[in-house]
Amino acid sequence: MGRLLPDSLTWRFALLLAAALIAANVVAGVLLSTQRQRLDDAAREAREIERITSLVPALEAVSRSAWRAIERDASTRFSRIRITESPVVEATASDARSRELAQRIMEALPGRSVAVAVVDRSKWYSFRRRAGDRHETGADEPDTIAVSVALDPGAGAERAEAWLNLMSFAPRHMRGEARPGAMLTILVLSLVAVLGAGLLLVRHLTRPLAALAEAARAAGRGDRSVRVPEDGVREMRAAASAFNDMQARIAGFDAERMRTLAAVGHDLRTPITSLRIRAEMLDEAEAAPIIRTLDEMTVMAEGLIAYAKGIQDAETVQPVDLTDLLDRLCRERGAAFSGEGRLAVDGKPVALGRVFSNLIDNAIRYGGSATVFLCQRDGEAVVSVSDDGPGIPAERLESMFEPFVRGEESRSAQTGGAGLGLSIARSLVLAHGGSLRLENRAPRGLCATVTLPLRKP
Repeated sequence: MGRLLPDSLTWRFALLLAAALIAANVVAGVLLSTQRQRLDDAAREAREIERITSLVPALEAVSRSAWRAIERDASTRFSRIRITESPVVEATASDARSRELAQRIMEALPGRSVAVAVVDRSKWYSFRRRAGDRHETGADEPDTIAVSVALDPGAGAERAEAWLNLMSFAPRHMRGEARPGAMLTILVLSLVAVLGAGLLLVRHLTRPLAALAEAARAAGRGDRSVRVPEDGVREMRAAASAFNDMQARIAGFDAERMRTLAAVGHDLRTPITSLRIRAEMLDEAEAAPIIRTLDEMTVMAEGLIAYAKGIQDAETVQPVDLTDLLDRLCRERGAAFSGEGRLAVDGKPVALGRVFSNLIDNAIRYGGSATVFLCQRDGEAVVSVSDDGPGIPAERLESMFEPFVRGEESRSAQTGGAGLGLSIARSLVLAHGGSLRLENRAPRGLCATVTLPLRKP
């Protein structure tokens, strides 16, 4: 089921709105088609009963000479009023609707003789002829309510001298004729209006979610400076506040950790120096292994300080021309460089220079040479640094980015550092929103690949 639904929250909400609106219109259409005739008939009957109950006292209150004018003025296109000496409807029809209407009129006009008939097409012409009506009704298939009411109060049907006759014809639009085209047009217009408003609302509500997701991605890359605006609805403000608090706490922990590392590295210098002085006073045979161990400890202490300083660099972000940067670094180190045009990123020039310097130096130190290639792929700048060395066992590639892990196992200052270069390099690349990975080349050699987001124009 989940595979059939859109992946976007906005479009899922739109689908839900559309389904709800279509269902509501279908239900309304069914109700309209089944109940419209009944409701229209009830409204028409109530209207005609009110006309009759108003006309009878009015006619009885004026002279007979005024009846024709009232008869003419009270008639409409769909309702005819005629005053005759004999009733158009001689007796109330036997159907329930006719009996109910007669009862309602008699309750409104007590003491008068009333006859009602709801007639179909086969009978209504005779009523019109009896009433002397030759006018067009505008109803080609009429549903006619015919009513006759005695105008002489207290007189029975056989003694009444005049009768008020009403014939009400149902207009075509009141006879429940289906109009699928109009209903479809209304449905489409309502869908467009509701979906348009709904999409605007959902986009407004989900925009903070997109900002939060982007900030979370940046935080995952190691950027502790990113913050989310605390605006929008209450739930989004709470989520943004929680994220910002988390970022501030992690940034504080990282800063404290780096200060601790730097302090430890710095504090180790004094005892290492003291031990070295003492070791140099010993015989050369005894002093040599001690001095080698102290040299390794010195490399590690200096590495701690360098690691802490490298991660906590306060350099500002600015446009960096990768082509110029890589060309300069390669010329300084005698490495080969080629690229596909000029590519720029937003970053810290010194930090990026440190990243690529470390990768090029490693390639030359452990692989004998370095080949650097710059290209663009999927909106990112891709830098590959390759060598022709022995490579690294596949199971150790990812562990090379851990602090104090080296491809060359010794801690000798002559063969390498403390194993912090790649760890610092990856941290700096992640802080720039990129990635750094190592992979072995065929048939031999190692390739370090850096991807960085291109600078937006």
